[in-house]
Amino acid sequence: MIRSVLASYLKHANISRFIDLLPPREGKMATMKSLIGLINKIQRACTVLGDHGGEGMSLWEALPTVAVVGGQSSGKSSVLESVVGRDFLPRGSGIVTRRPLVLQLHKTEEGTTEYAEFLHAPKKKFADFAAVRKEIEDETDRITGKSKQISNIPIQLSIYSPNVVNLTLIDLPGLTKVAVEGQPDSIVQDIENMVRSYVEKPNCIILAISPANQDIATSDAIKLAREVDPTGERTFGVATKLDIMDKGTDCLDVLEGRSYRLQHPWVGIVNRSQADINKRVDMIAARRKEREYFETSPEYGHLASRMGSEYLAKLLSQHLETVIRQKIPSIVALINKSIDEINAELDRIGRPIAVDSGAQLYTILELCRAFDRVFKEHLDGGRPGGDRIYGVFDHQLPAALKKLPFDRHLSTKNVQKVVSEADGYQPHLIAPEQGYRRLIDGSISYFKGPAEATVDAVHFVLKELVRKSISETEELKRFPTLASDIAAAANEALERFRDESRKTVLRLVDMESSYLTVEFFRKLHMEPEKEKPNPRNAPAPNADPYSDNHFRKIGSNVSAYINMVCDTLRNSLPKAVVYCQVREAKRSLLNFFYAQVGRKEKEKLGAMLDEDPQLMERRGTLAKRLELYKQARDDIDAVAWK
Repeated sequence: MIRSVLASYLKHANISRFIDLLPPREGKMATMKSLIGLINKIQRACTVLGDHGGEGMSLWEALPTVAVVGGQSSGKSSVLESVVGRDFLPRGSGIVTRRPLVLQLHKTEEGTTEYAEFLHAPKKKFADFAAVRKEIEDETDRITGKSKQISNIPIQLSIYSPNVVNLTLIDLPGLTKVAVEGQPDSIVQDIENMVRSYVEKPNCIILAISPANQDIATSDAIKLAREVDPTGERTFGVATKLDIMDKGTDCLDVLEGRSYRLQHPWVGIVNRSQADINKRVDMIAARRKEREYFETSPEYGHLASRMGSEYLAKLLSQHLETVIRQKIPSIVALINKSIDEINAELDRIGRPIAVDSGAQLYTILELCRAFDRVFKEHLDGGRPGGDRIYGVFDHQLPAALKKLPFDRHLSTKNVQKVVSEADGYQPHLIAPEQGYRRLIDGSISYFKGPAEATVDAVHFVLKELVRKSISETEELKRFPTLASDIAAAANEALERFRDESRKTVLRLVDMESSYLTVEFFRKLHMEPEKEKPNPRNAPAPNADPYSDNHFRKIGSNVSAYINMVCDTLRNSLPKAVVYCQVREAKRSLLNFFYAQVGRKEKEKLGAMLDEDPQLMERRGTLAKRLELYKQARDDIDAVAWK
């Protein structure tokens, strides 16, 4: 069995020749103890990073653990203290354990001094276990306050002693049925949910504590264990308070597996009496007294070799070693998968930036180019948005040209007014040239509005594309300062392009009025005017050159010319806008910014690469987790080779 498990481990951990290099039996036991110590080390590191039990699948959850479950007054604290051989747990009425306590036991050489360490105070050693109890109370209050609330953030406690076995236990809040004063009504369900979140994990070994002086069928711990572990393969049953059962009764049906069968043997425990607790009877003496009880008991004497807190500790330690050995392949597989996922996320959010100015400048330019690529994709159709520029030319400009007030400007009344004013005191003889020119100049000036509006509309689209490109450039998300600088530089460049474009389109409009297409009017003059039939011998029309018909003819001629100009501008204005704005945006949007960046000093370059604090925090967390996983993998390999 061991060889098959190890062979599976080799497959995941890539350790060759492991089977051939197996040490002798004593070495194997040392290796297994090292594995328990390794699991403890990884567990502590996980807790530091905020990865702890009860909050979904993680490396912490993949580590085999022993969770101690029991109702209030079931003797749970006494069992733990018996296993440790020390008084160190808070006691009192109501819910005393309000945070999970991860208790890691480390066996030391005989004759060494016992001491305890808390993960939240790693540099302080506690030789006084009364101070350990006080620290547990204070640390609980630090998270939950003085209220009777609970928290799933664990307290990590390591005890080093020659009187313990290598073992890790998680002491969970006692299951209760009624909320006491100062607790919310939901406390009963909250505690059950917390306990369940630990014991339902497949890697959790359940230590179900049940008082022997109560019906086992009513045991809160057994009831919960049956729900999450119906086959009983993960559950160890512990019957406490055997010595205070009613006379004439015993717990043999439970201890011998007839009342409630588990795949592992039940263990009976004799707790210290309240009087012993009050007198602070030495725990080592209490262990000796417990052994004597079982050895001399007429009911349990035949079970004495597998009863008591010392036997329970050894049983759990051996079983935990076996489970760790079996879980190594899956732990290594999870570690390798997590390393790949973390590396992928670090690649996505970006690695740390070098501190020298050359590397910083290179990074800035690369980020600018990344933004520029996205911006060009918008313009060229690889991403949506550039088509809106075509919409300006194809819809907005023609619509604006169509709305120009030429009908009003070239009305008979206004034509007469303009022509008369142009003639002065000398009436025109044939064609009012000055009148024509004034009418044409006035009409062409109306084109300036749509021309400038086209420039502004394209400018607005380009600015929006800059904003979208900034937000869509993944590489820039980690550098909000640089993203802001690039956006500002791009918008400044667009302003310059707009100014140049406005000048150009206004020149195009002015050019139409600066030189008239004379040939157009010559053709009009040479075309004979078609005579209309005169019905019923009506009198001939008035040949007066200042008649309404004459002015209507002038208005019609000007309108025809303006329509020709309109067609010309409808085609030339988009060309000018594209040349001055769109084309320049594609070619030189950040050229000025590049020149400025090249002259910046190292400190200013570093300021531009000031990352989003949340992203920096995320990268730091990922880097620490990556370091944890890599170290865990190396440690597992090292222990396996030992």
